[in-house]
Amino acid sequence: MFLTAFKPTRDIQAATPTFWPADPTLDHFVTAVNAPGFWTYWRNSLLVTVAAVLIALVVALLAAFAMTRMRWRGRSAFVVAVFAAQMAPWEALLVPVFIIARDTDLLDSLAMLTGVYFMVTLPFTIVTLRGFLAAIPPELEEAAQVDGCSRLVAFRRVVFPLLAPGLMATSLFGFITAWNEFAFVNVLIIKDQDKRTLPVWLSSFRDVFGTDWGATMAAASLFALPALLLFLFLQRRVGTGMTAGAVKG
Repeated sequence: MFLTAFKPTRDIQAATPTFWPADPTLDHFVTAVNAPGFWTYWRNSLLVTVAAVLIALVVALLAAFAMTRMRWRGRSAFVVAVFAAQMAPWEALLVPVFIIARDTDLLDSLAMLTGVYFMVTLPFTIVTLRGFLAAIPPELEEAAQVDGCSRLVAFRRVVFPLLAPGLMATSLFGFITAWNEFAFVNVLIIKDQDKRTLPVWLSSFRDVFGTDWGATMAAASLFALPALLLFLFLQRRVGTGMTAGAVKG
């Protein structure tokens, strides 16, 4: 995809394909960023994805804390429900979500799209953060409370710093899930095309002569870039969180 984005059109359509671009060009990237709606859809994707991931992190952190640190009636049933929601196929929710959005006049709404992305990423976020929290010994919080900290202060000063790798790993995978989502936005955004996101825009990126493969590959490369940069930025934390947990001496 990246290499094709740098190839001239004649090389892309050549009868004998080449792997490396013989004469690299940036023309396809210029075409992609100047195409109608590119920056609007980019902004929409970034807005709904970041908002959904941040809200999911806050709610999932509270839920995971209640599941690992508290004893309450119905906790086991709640855990089973979260795992069932994580295993459920998203496609099964398309029709119910569409009916709810239609009956509440929330079609063509970024707020509804953010809520759906939040709903999709929440079960995974809860399950993942529950594992990270369970790996942190509760004795650390108890020791902080003995030293005079309240439960909230003990969590903020002791547990939360140890949980940072887990939060970063979870946010990365939640970001990728919401960033790449295609089906819900294609169903919920019908009339107002300016509310769509980049995956849907990419699927209809054509000109009067058909599909411009060079510009399509350039636009797809730009679409993949935020997730790639985020992964490179968080890779050390992600590796720590996914292998050793969040407990440190």
